Order: sequence, then structure tokens, then C-alpha cells
Amino acid sequence: MAAPVNIIVGSHVWVEDPTLAWIDGEVFKISGEEVHVQTTNGKTAVANISKVFPKDTEAPPGGVDDMTKLSYLHEPGVLHNLAMRYELNEIYTYTGNILIAINPFQRLPHLYDTHMMEQYKGAAFGELNPHVFAVADVAYRAMMNEGKSNSILVSGESGAGKTETTKMLMRYLAYLGGRSGVEGRTVEQQVLESNPVLEAFGNAKTVRNNNSSRFGKFVELQFDKSGRISGAAVRTYLLERSRVCQISNPERNYHCFYLLCAAPPEVKEKFKLGDPKSFHYLNQSDCYALDGVDDAQEYIATIRAMDVVGISEEEQEAIFGVVAAILHLGNVDFAKGSEVDSSVIKDEKSRFNLNMTAELLKCDVKSLEDALVKRVMVTPEEIIKRPLDPVAAVGSRDALAKTIYSRLFDWLVDKINSSIGQDPNSKQLIGVLDIYGFESFKFNSFEQFCINFTNEKLQQHFNQHVFKMEQEEYTKEEINWSYIEFVDNQDVLDLIEKKPGGIIALLDEACMFPKSTHETFAQKLFQTFKNNKRFIKPKLSRTSFTISHYAGEVTYLADLFLDKNKDYVVAEHQDLLTASTCSFVASLFPPPAEESSKSSKFSSIGSRFKLQLQSLMDTLNSTEPHYIRCVKPNNVLKPAIFENANIIQQLRCGGVLEAIRISCAGYPTRRTFSEFLNRFGVLAPEILEGNNDDKVACQMILDKMGLKGYQIGKTKVFLRAGQMAELDARRAEVLGHAARTIQRQIRTYIARKEFIALRKAAIMLQSHWRGILACKLYEQLRREAAALKIQKNFRRHTARESYLTVRSSTITLQTGLRAMAARNEFRFRKQTKAAIIIQATLRCHASYSYYKSLQKAAITTQCGWRRRVARRELRKLKMAARETGALKEAKDKLEKRVEELTWRLQLEKRLRTDLEEEKAQEIAKLQESLQAMQSQVEEANARVKKEQEAARKAIEEAPPIIKETPVIVQDTEKVNSLTAEVESLKASLQSERKATEEARNACTDAEARNAELVKKLEDSERRVDHLQESVQRLEEKLSNSQSEIQVLRQQSLAISPTGKSLTARQRTMIFPRTPENGNVTNGETKVLSDMTLSISNIREPESEEKPQKCLNEKQQENQDILIKCILQNLGFSGSKPIAACVIYKCLLHWRSFEVEKTTVFDRIIQTIASSIEVQDNNDVLAYWLSNSSTLLMLLQRTLKASGAASWTPQRRRTSSASLFGRMSQGLRSSPQSAGLSFLNGRGLSRLDDLRQVEAKYPALLFKQQLTAFLEKIYGMIRDNLKKEISPLIGLCIQAPRTSRASMVKGRLHANAVVQKALIAHWQSIVKSVNRYLNIMKANHVPPFLAHKVFTQIFSFINVQLFNSLLLRRECCSFSNGEYVKAGLAELEQWCNEATEEYAGLAWDELKHIRQAIGFLVIHQKPKKTLNEITKELCPVLSIQQLYRISTMYWDDKYGTHSVSSDVIANMRVMMTEDTNNAVSSSFLLEDDSSIPFTVDDISKSLQQIDIADIDPPALIRENSGFGFLLPRSE
Repeated sequence: MAAPVNIIVGSHVWVEDPTLAWIDGEVFKISGEEVHVQTTNGKTAVANISKVFPKDTEAPPGGVDDMTKLSYLHEPGVLHNLAMRYELNEIYTYTGNILIAINPFQRLPHLYDTHMMEQYKGAAFGELNPHVFAVADVAYRAMMNEGKSNSILVSGESGAGKTETTKMLMRYLAYLGGRSGVEGRTVEQQVLESNPVLEAFGNAKTVRNNNSSRFGKFVELQFDKSGRISGAAVRTYLLERSRVCQISNPERNYHCFYLLCAAPPEVKEKFKLGDPKSFHYLNQSDCYALDGVDDAQEYIATIRAMDVVGISEEEQEAIFGVVAAILHLGNVDFAKGSEVDSSVIKDEKSRFNLNMTAELLKCDVKSLEDALVKRVMVTPEEIIKRPLDPVAAVGSRDALAKTIYSRLFDWLVDKINSSIGQDPNSKQLIGVLDIYGFESFKFNSFEQFCINFTNEKLQQHFNQHVFKMEQEEYTKEEINWSYIEFVDNQDVLDLIEKKPGGIIALLDEACMFPKSTHETFAQKLFQTFKNNKRFIKPKLSRTSFTISHYAGEVTYLADLFLDKNKDYVVAEHQDLLTASTCSFVASLFPPPAEESSKSSKFSSIGSRFKLQLQSLMDTLNSTEPHYIRCVKPNNVLKPAIFENANIIQQLRCGGVLEAIRISCAGYPTRRTFSEFLNRFGVLAPEILEGNNDDKVACQMILDKMGLKGYQIGKTKVFLRAGQMAELDARRAEVLGHAARTIQRQIRTYIARKEFIALRKAAIMLQSHWRGILACKLYEQLRREAAALKIQKNFRRHTARESYLTVRSSTITLQTGLRAMAARNEFRFRKQTKAAIIIQATLRCHASYSYYKSLQKAAITTQCGWRRRVARRELRKLKMAARETGALKEAKDKLEKRVEELTWRLQLEKRLRTDLEEEKAQEIAKLQESLQAMQSQVEEANARVKKEQEAARKAIEEAPPIIKETPVIVQDTEKVNSLTAEVESLKASLQSERKATEEARNACTDAEARNAELVKKLEDSERRVDHLQESVQRLEEKLSNSQSEIQVLRQQSLAISPTGKSLTARQRTMIFPRTPENGNVTNGETKVLSDMTLSISNIREPESEEKPQKCLNEKQQENQDILIKCILQNLGFSGSKPIAACVIYKCLLHWRSFEVEKTTVFDRIIQTIASSIEVQDNNDVLAYWLSNSSTLLMLLQRTLKASGAASWTPQRRRTSSASLFGRMSQGLRSSPQSAGLSFLNGRGLSRLDDLRQVEAKYPALLFKQQLTAFLEKIYGMIRDNLKKEISPLIGLCIQAPRTSRASMVKGRLHANAVVQKALIAHWQSIVKSVNRYLNIMKANHVPPFLAHKVFTQIFSFINVQLFNSLLLRRECCSFSNGEYVKAGLAELEQWCNEATEEYAGLAWDELKHIRQAIGFLVIHQKPKKTLNEITKELCPVLSIQQLYRISTMYWDDKYGTHSVSSDVIANMRVMMTEDTNNAVSSSFLLEDDSSIPFTVDDISKSLQQIDIADIDPPALIRENSGFGFLLPRSE
């Protein structure tokens, strides 16, 4: 037969290999039906063409996450895909909706943490990488959406990880539907906490697994209508009872026996236990301990687990007593008795163990012995006791041990179920089935028969489900599937369970006949099923039989089938244990019903198991199933070892290959239209060039290729088995032809290029040679012409040289003669001129010397005399001028003093006028005294003016200051006249000095009188000021106690030295004096004391007239107005929030910070809380964020902890409650400038003027509450922005998928529209962020807080994008990297436009996704070393993250590869080292939702605020009680 079209020379194929199961290679020869393949390991293999499978050379290097996406769905393709993914630590792979889980044999905590659960919660199936959480999520969502129960079937052989997978399923379901249960423990916690108990009593070490479950477990999680777990139940199947008595090397018995032998000494002494080697049931194997497991610690853990599930200490003691009794029972040996076929206890050691067994079971020793060595036969006539031989006695002993242990295990399961509790009202559940996988050993017995029967039953259910899924896929795509045959294994099930002729029925029949043996049973099977194709009789055995299961043929030994199938309890054993004085043991063996004791009722393990299995199948059929197939990669239980043959066997046993066979019966290859066109568009390029629809284009390509039997669905192309290979062969032909065409064109191009180069070289050589000949000819001609020219020039040169020599000689002679005559004439003229000059110079020098000597003598004489006279006069004039300057200084000082007094007087008059207008009606009683004071002030002013005028006149009448004039001495007569004038000036100076002295005395007297008047005026003004301040304080007094009025009256009447000094101190602080302004006289203290007395006398009746109720009402009214005001949006004054400034100034003015009890703080907090109830109103949130941060900053810089803790209660109450006490306390605790500003009612001018207030508890609590509200508002704004951009981030992580067909003519415009639409998602994020920025700017939110918001938002974007990149392989592509990079550029542009003040370092928060995207888009990745990647390209990313990106990367644009295999290997080594060093191996990032700032950070970041000139709102301006808020000019 000719080779199929899909296998040709050069094809890459898979062939069978005895070591590796399958190996790939290249076909180099085809001989009929034999194919010769050159394998990758260098060997040559020859195989039949029917057993050769094509290999997909274009498969991704990291494999595919769903094996239905494989181009060739066959056994070697599946195995290779699993091997590639396991090498990358991708332990989960889908086959449709079936999850294959390969045991990694190492901890991978990052795959199962809470963050990973959050990623899979609600995610569509297949959207993220395969995971056990995805299967659990699909089951939970299907249950909630459809209201139907679901089940998850976990299967696999021992060591495949079924139990761990079940735990992960339970954890995730608990995460989705957890709810607090009784005593603070959830239902799922109770189920999980029951695992250690069940593992201790139901798990054991086998050849393949150290913790193998030797029973099947079905956990039902019950849910209420809201999806919360409301109850649970645990069902168990087929405990391996025979293990209690029989174990093989190197296995162990159940864990509980070894745990009890490792218990504390007092426990071991109580149960008379010792080393496990001393017990027959344990020493049949040489294995007593497990590597890395401490049985003593496990015993403590088991005790703790029993406590958790509700097993009391008495019950625990009874349980371990039963376990110890089984161990002692196993050590009871028998010997032949005196009678025929009888037996007795062998020795004293056996007797001791028998006694210990009876003691622990609390039964009669004699009865126990009789039950072991005798058997009661019931006949119609009588009851006969028949002795048992030693072999039968051992069988009776082992039967009793197995029965007790089986009943004990059933009791534990019932106890756990009752502890967990079931919900009778639950209508929906999720069941998790942890069931043993298919087993095929060298020797297989009844347990393997039941296990494989279970797997056959589950395989039928599995096949039906797979076929159903296939049908749903075909129906969804609207294709015809009616002719597809269903692969069924019903014939095997009929062979095993059919009545009356099944194996189980025949086994039960044989068990009911006492004379039946395993040989008769085997012969019965051979006779019954001799024609059954599934039943095979071995040739060399009389008691063995073989069944052809779905996973292969299994040979069973029928030797122990009859014994192991019997389930009834021996009547003597039942009676013995029912009569036990131990209530726990008696409860394990309740008395049987009367009819059950009849011989007609027979029970067997096989029948009971079949009923349980049918019940399980009914439950599964009523649920929507989901499948997880666990696979053990190797038998040495070590990581990174992938044994192909072992895994292929497990895939067969797990039914995965059977599912693939079902898929192959239909349409195993499915490709979307775009994928199909991308791969096979080269077969018909003319079709792609048109504007055909994708579906039509696929149809045209398939028709052109002449394929039959395929189907075109709505979104996919469905190909029959082999058609993909045929298309690939056609494609390979087209690509090969194209390659040959390219090679031909390249060879033509190279040959022509070589010819042109050769021709060009020849032409150039010829041209060079011709050039050389021409050069030589030219050189010869040039030499001849040069010789003629040289001869001509030489002759001319010789003649000219002769002529020039004669001419030069003649000219030289003539020149010498003429020069000699000229030199003689010049010498004579020079001598004559020199003689004349010498004579003239000598005559001039004699005359000039005589003149200069006369002039020098005259000048020296004149200067000496003049200097003498001038120095004498200068000394006199300086003395006179010095006396006149002192007088002028005195005059100037007096003028300055007068001006200062005048200004001071005007200032005091203005202050007095302002105060009179403000409180005119309240100081009417003082008008007379004030008028008197004013008249005195006017008289003082008049006297001051008169004195000033007198002083001014005296100064004006004084003569002007004598000025120095330069003295020019003309001659001796002038000196005499000047002397006379100086004498007259001296006389005038003396008279002027007398007049000045008189004026100075008058000025001093006037100044003294003026100072006295100013002092009186100052005292009067101070008194008026203090009266007005006192009246205002009385109006705003917060005390509401009558006792305070009495204390106030006593303080006003009783004038103490402390009061006087305090008043004096207040006066000093109000008007501090400087040396320039003058000093207070000594009489001030007395005047102030009088003032204090008069003030006290005046205030006492006012206090009595104003009741305390009026003050409280006014205070309440002011608070109501303030609250009503801040409920409105008061806006901003400049950049300062008005509401915060108004609140702060009011609280400070009312001294609310210093009181022990007030409600104003609570009302403000409630107002803020009511304003931010609408969490979606970002404008309101930003407004209050600005106000609360400003108010908190003011409080932070104002409040300080109270330092008055050491005062006595009475003193503290009096000082804080009374008016003068509060005034004195405020003055003591504040600087002078603060005291001045508040007593004058002028408010605050700058933030520097904020005084430190000793805050009481309400103020400090208010500050804490305000801080909490600030953090809450900040978090609400941040979370609102996160909520808004979260859907957009999900759309931004993956680039659009465009097929090759979309890139050809006619589709570029559509692709551009798609690109523009998808980049709009990034722009939407930028718009959202920018809108929030504008909102915060409009509300003047401090840039520090805005910076923190956007920093956390960008960190959130970084986490979401990066985690999605690592969880979805389709995102780790080259084109997707370019797409995300373009989106990140949009965010970078926003950061630049927002400026660093608001954006800050937000761009740096995207470092993980930026470096990851940078790695995706770089070229030549295989050339990059690990050091370059970790140090230069991606220094921030961990080795786990780099490893995952490197292994998941695929280039969908250029087809390049990821980093080299050496780099991958180095990464794996580093990851292993990190795991050994206990470094976290999680590759996902976590979002930080904490508050990233403190109150001190806000206080330091905000600038100082000037709150003095804040214009209060109209509602406050209209109220007289808020006059202190008005600006100073008003």
C-alpha cells in the first residue's frame, strides 16, 4: 500500500520507542508500508506507516494550555505537550473541560495563595492559565446560575496528588462560599480539619506513595440559596480491610498503629505497647518510619485534630484502646490442641496479649478465647460447638481484627459527619470525589478488582460526559454530528455486575456455599465467560482470570476472593463485643435484628460495594460533573523527572486517551477561521486577496484542496482525523515549492552578480593596461620637449650672465666716487650746527638758574607765615563750632520728642473713639468719669501745645549756627582784622550760650509736665479697654453653674495681691514700653489697683443680672449657625478653604479646645459624615478632603497635650470654669503677642501667631476623629477611581487579534479602526485620571494628597496589568507588548502634563509592567545572557517572574524565540535555591490599599496659611455673635 499523502520524505513524525515511549524524528525513506526515521537521538527507527504519527513543527515551545488546540490530537502529541509544560512548572493542562494535574513533588505556594484565588474568582473558564481553582469556580458559578448541583471527580493512582488537589478544591470553595459556623469555625474548616483524622486511620504507605488513601471519599458541600456553605457530609467507600492483617514489604500498615507506638511513655505504658517491630501486624514489612515524618509529632497532631472535630477525651482513649487491642490481638498465636482439628493458645506471650486484648476491649477473656478457637454450628436439632485448627483460628483472629477496625473507621466517619452537621434544607451541593485510580500490579486481588470496577463505572460516566461535551460543541457550531459513534464500555460492566451471570453475582453465590473454594469459583468463571471477548483465561494458572479493561488487561488472583468478599460478622464475635462493658466498643457492635441472624440473609463486600457505587453514580448523574485527572510523573517521587512510559500508562488508566479517542471519532481538529487562514492561507493566496468573508475563504480553501467530511461551524472549522495532516502536507508542498522558487531566484541572482563582477573586472584591467601604454608614450614625448627647452634656456642664461657682469662693474665704480664727495660735505655741515646749539643752551641755563633761586626764597617766606597764622585761627573756630553743634543736637532731640508725644496722643484718641462707638450703651455709668478724664487730657494737650510753641519760639529766636569759612590770608593787615573779628564772635557766642541754657531749662520743665499728663491719659485708656473686654467676656461666658457666679462675686470683691499683680501684668502686656517711648512711672501700680477694684464693683451687679440660661442659649445659637453654615459649600478664598478656617477660628475664640465637656466637636464630625454619605460624588469628597486636611493641619500646629494633670480637682475646676481663671490660664500659657491680640479682639494675623493651646480630651478626640475622616475620604476617592478604571484595565492588557487575512488589501482600514478603538481604552483611563486631577485642583486639595492618590492608582494599574500578563499566556506575545507599550506611553504623557507636583513619582510605580513589556518587545532574546536580563533589562523583576515571562513568551509577529535554554536552566536553578532558602516563590504582585501618610506628613507638606483675612459667609456676617471673624477694617 502506498504511503499516505500526509507522510512523505522529510516529514517530522513520532515513532514508538521502548525507553521513551515516543520519540520524534525525520522521515528519510519510505519503503511500502515501512517508514525509516532518523530520530533526534541519532538512531534510526523503522516502523509501520500506520504506527507513525505526524509532528506539529509549529507548536509553541512552551506547549498549549488546552490540548484540544493541538493540531494533531494523538498520544505522542499529548505526551509531548505535557512534558514541555511540566518542564516549565506548568503542572495544570486542560483537555477541553478536563483538567490534568501533574504532581510537581515540591511546594508551589504561589499557585495557591489568596491573591491567586482573587484572580480566578469569576474569571471565564480558559481565560486564565489552567488551574484547579478554575474548575472549582466553574462548578460554583454553574451551581449558582443554573441552580443545579455539581460534582468534581478527582482520580489518579497513589502518589498522583488526589488528596492535595481535593484540599485545594475545598479551600477555594470555602473562599467563595465560606460562612462562620458553630463555635467560630466554618463548615469548610471542619471538613478540612477532619482530613488528619481520616488520613491517620485510612491512609498508609504503599510502594508508590507515603500517604496513600486506602479508601474512596466523596465530600458533599451543601450550599444555601445565597451561595454560602451551610453543611457538609463525608462518604467513604471500600476501606482496604485486608491491610490490617496483611502487608507486603516495603509498605506499612495504617498510620494510626505507628502513631500509637510513638505516643508518650505514659500512654504506651497504659496500653502495654512497645516497639512496632514487636507486633505481628506491623513487622511483616521492614518499613517502620517515613522519611521526614515524626510519628510522635503526628500523634499529637492527630489528638489535636480529634479535639477539633469534637471527639471527647473519653472517646479518644477508647479509640486508641481499640487500636492497641488490635495490635495485641495480632500477637495471639495458636498451637495444635489435644483433640483432632483443635487449637489452643501457643505460649505465655500469646496468653498475655490475649489478656491485654480482653482488658482493652473490656470483655471476658474466656469468651474471647472461645470465640477465636471454636465455632458454633446451629442446626434444627441442636447447637454444636466445633473446634478450629490453628490455621482456621488465625483466620478467625484476623477476621475479628478486620471487623473491629472496619467498624471503628465507620464510627469515625459518622462522628465527623455529625460534628460537621448537614443542612436538610439545602437544595444544591458541590461534591468532591477523591477516588482511587485504576490499578494493575504484578499480583492483583479482590481490592484491585473492586477498584477497577469503580473506575470502569466512572469511565463510562466520563465517556458519556465527554461525548456530551462534544455534542454541545457541535450543536453550538451548528454542524451535523448524527453519524458519530459513541465509544462505550458497557460490555465490561455487564461482565462484572450483571445479574444473575456477572462476576460479583457468581462470587456471592460461591460464598454462600460452605464447600466452595477459589478453584471452584475460577472454574465457574471459565465456564460462564468462555465466549466473552473481555474475559481471558490465562494458560498457566487454574485460579487466575484476566479482564480486558478500558486501560488494558489485568490478571486477578482468585485465591482470596471468597474470604475477602465475606462481610458478615461471626456470631461469636458479635455476641462477645456486644456484651463488652465498654460502651464505646459495644456501640461499634449493636445487636443484630432477629431476621438478620438467619442464615438466609447473606451480605458480601462486592454486593455492598456495588450498591454504594450505584448510589454514588446516582448522585453523580444528578449533578453536573467536572473532571480532574491527577498524574504522577515518576515513581521516585522527586521533582523535575518526567517518565514518559509511566505517564502514558496513567493517561490510559485515567481515561484521558479514551477521551481523545472519542474526540478523534468526531472532529479532533478545530480551528477558528482566523487561525485557519493564518496557517493555510498560503494554499490559496488569491482567495485572501479578495474581500471574502473569513468563513467563505475557509470554505473555498477546503474545496480547493478537495477534502471531504469536514464541517464549517459558526466560528470554527472542524476537521476529521488525518485531514489536518493532509493540509499540513499540502502546505509543506506549497512552502517547499516557494522555497525552491526562492532558491532558484537567489542562485540566478548570485550567478549574474558574479558574471557582472567578472566582466567589470576585465574591462577595468584592459582600461588600466591601455592607460599604462599611453602614459609611457606621453613620458617619452615630454622628455624630448623638455630637452629642447633646457638647451635654449641654458644658452640664453649664459649670454645674460656675461652682460650683467660687465654692467654691474661699471655702476659700482661710479657709485663709490659719488658717495665719497657727498660724505665730505655732510661732515662739514654737521660740525657747524653743533657748535651753534651748544652756545645757545649755555646762555639760557645761566639766566634760568638765577630766576628760580629768587622765586623759591620768596614763596618759602610767605608760606611759613601764613601757615602759622591760619593754624592759630583754626583752633579757635573749631572750639566755637563744637559748642554750637551740641546745642543743635539738643534742639533736634526735643523736636523728635514733641512729635512722638503728638503721635501718641492722636493714637490714644483714635483708640478711645473706636471703643466708645462699639460699647457706648454698656459704659454709660462711666461717662462722667470719662468726661473728666477727657477734659484733663484736653488741658494737658493745650499745655503741651503751649510748651511746644514756646520751645519752638525759643529755638527760632536762637541765632543761626556759625559756619566755617575758609580763611584766605592776603597779607599781614588781613590777619589783624581777622583777629578782631574772632574776638567779637567770642562775645556773641557767650551770649548765645546763656540764651540756649535758659531755653533748655524751659523745655525740661515742659517735658516733665507732658510726661505726667500722658501717663494719666494712658491709665484712663487702659481702664476703658479693660472694662470693654470684661463686658465681652461676661457675654460669652460658658459656665452654667450658680456656684461659678458666687465664686466670681467673691473674686471681684476680694482684691488679693495676686489679682493686683495679674492686672498689672495684663496692662504691661497690652501696652509694652520701649526706651524710646518712655518708661512707666512708679505710681502705676497704685492706679491699676484702684482700677481693678472699681472694675470688680461694677461687674458684680452685671453678673447677677444675666442668668446662666441666656448664656447657654446664646452659645447653642452660635453653634447652630456655624453648623448650618458649614453644611453649605462655602468655597474657597484664594486657595484657602473657608469652612475649615471659619471652624478653626470659632473653636479657638470660644476656647472649645480647653474645656472638659462640649458637644460642638461631635456636631462638626456628624456634619462631615452626613456630607460624604454619597460616596460617588467626587466633588463633595474632594471639597471635604481639602477642608479636613487644612483643619487638621491647623489643629496639629495649635493643640498640645494638657500639662495640668498635677492640679487638684478643685483648682482645675475653678481655673477653667470661672472667667478670670480662664483668662489667667490663657495668659499664663500664651506668649505676650497672643495675649495682646486676643484681649484686643483683633484675631490672628498670620499662622506664625497661632498660640499653643493645652487641649483637653474632647479636643484631642476631635483631632483623632478628623484624622480618621481624612483617611476615609482619601480612601473613598482612591477606591472610586480604582473602581472606574478596573474594567478598562481588563480591556487594555491584550492586543487585538488580527488574522493574516485582515492584513491584505481591503482590510487595512478595518484593522486601523479596531486599533484606534482599542487604544481608546487607554485614553479612557487617562481621561478618568485627568478628571479626578481637575476635581482635586478645583477644590484645592493639597498636592501632597493628590500625589499620594495617583501614586497608589498607578501602583494598582501596575499590579493588575502585571498579574494579568503572568496569568494569561496569550498576553505574553510580541504584538501584545507593543500594544501595551503604546498604552503606557499615554500614561507617561499624562504624568508629564500633570507636572511633578501632582503626579510626582507615579510613573515609577509602573516599573514592573514597563520592564516586563520592555522584555517582550526587545529583539534577539536568545542572545541575551541571564546577567544582562537581571541587571540591565529587568532589574526589578524577581527570578520567578522572569522565568514565567520567558517560558510563556511567544512571537506572533516575527516568529522569533524566547531566551536560550541555558538561561532557562539557570533560572530554574536559581528558583530551586530560593525555594531551599525559604524565599517566597510567588510571582504575583499585591495591591497596597493602606493609607500612605501620617498627620505629621500632611503638616510638613502644607504651606503656612494666613487665616486672618478670610471673609466669612453672609450668614455669619449678619450675626453680631461672630464679630471676631470680621476683618480688622470692619
